Amino acid sequence: MSAAAPTPLLVGRYAIFDRIAAGGMAAVHIARLAGEGGFARTVAVKRLHPQFALDPEFVAMFLDEARLAARIRHPNVVATVDIVTADGELFLVMEYVEGESLSTLLRIGRERSLPVSVGVAAGVLAQALQGLHAAHEARSDLGEPLDLVHRDVSPQNMLVGTDGVVRVLDFGVAKALGKLHTTREGQLKGKLGYLAPEQVMGHPVTRRSDVFAAAVVLWEALAGHRLFSAESEGNVLRRIMDGVVEPPSKHAAGIPPALEAVVMRGLAREPADRFDTALAMAEAMEAAMPLATTRAVGQWLRELAGDRLDARARLVAAIESSSALAPREAPTLLDEGERPPHTSVSVAADREKSPLPRRASWAWVAVGGIALGGGIATAAVLARPGPRSAPSASSAPAVPAPPIAEEAAPSPSLAPPLPQVSASPPPASASAPVARPAPRPARPRTPPAPGPAPTGTGLYGRE
Repeated sequence: MSAAAPTPLLVGRYAIFDRIAAGGMAAVHIARLAGEGGFARTVAVKRLHPQFALDPEFVAMFLDEARLAARIRHPNVVATVDIVTADGELFLVMEYVEGESLSTLLRIGRERSLPVSVGVAAGVLAQALQGLHAAHEARSDLGEPLDLVHRDVSPQNMLVGTDGVVRVLDFGVAKALGKLHTTREGQLKGKLGYLAPEQVMGHPVTRRSDVFAAAVVLWEALAGHRLFSAESEGNVLRRIMDGVVEPPSKHAAGIPPALEAVVMRGLAREPADRFDTALAMAEAMEAAMPLATTRAVGQWLRELAGDRLDARARLVAAIESSSALAPREAPTLLDEGERPPHTSVSVAADREKSPLPRRASWAWVAVGGIALGGGIATAAVLARPGPRSAPSASSAPAVPAPPIAEEAAPSPSLAPPLPQVSASPPPASASAPVARPAPRPARPRTPPAPGPAPTGTGLYGRE
């Protein structure tokens, strides 16, 4: 497995990369979902083998998997995300789970002579049984029972995640009421070594058939080798029909008798002698012995397949950072003149520049300009010769004047009262104002100085 992201196969919104698993009906690839606004998600895509893509029965079976799996909502079942058709092919999109199949872990353990502990084996199967029970209890949109049976329970279809959670997958050969296709007469589905006796005989399968298959997986995990192994497929089926099964304690030590009793009951030839439900078997296992926690299961996974997980993590990291994840038709970049007026950054900048502070600042400038204009006019008058007397309090201007103006103000007895000076400019009909200093900026507009006072006043003396 290469750490460099190869050129992907683009299917709709998905970029499909390396194959990570393969089965009899489809192959599983790592893929990347590219959505709007930069949204992206790593997923797993099951791609139907080309030789089956044109077979209507296999295509219907593949569609059944998506339809039925979408009805199962449980932590111990791999979630179905989407289904895509493109160029005559079918792609089932599922959540990507970082982990390994139970079959791979058991094989690595046998190769390294590292048998799985009893607690971990029981803990893994108890979680898988809870996922199967959720599938058995699935209902339609109208609330009607689907009578869903997996019919292909095996170590290959149990995924152990790095979080220690076990998830059941691959409902591609499941059967439910109202399904779109029927199985060919006499055609066996599922892996031979995990078929229940009634399934081999062609009798109707029930949830107890899945209980039998789960018990086979548990027996093999405890004993360390296959249960119904033989030189030919016919001999495998004959052993299943005979129903002769040795206790796992004859092949491995340290198996509690209570747990072994659970295994043997699950392997009963007659369905009526097994557990009624997968949940009942899981509860019996919990009562028989302490089960491994999810943390212990995750640690067991890391000890056996740490190198494989690290290599796949590097591949996923390369895929997620690769520029090859662009969709089939990438959006065309807009020219500067065509770009939207705001982005998340420019909107934040515009909010910082609110118009309210600008209006407040102009008001202060206007008030300051009025005060400055009155001060300049007063200073110009004070520079002229003539008698000075302080005006009365009633005739004092509204705009504050510097302190020097109070000392040089003329006496009230020498001049009639002056009109009040307000902050607003005089009407257009008022007489022309006196000459001003250099013009002020256009905004804000400074009101003109008061018009000339009557002749003979101290403020405006004769020339």
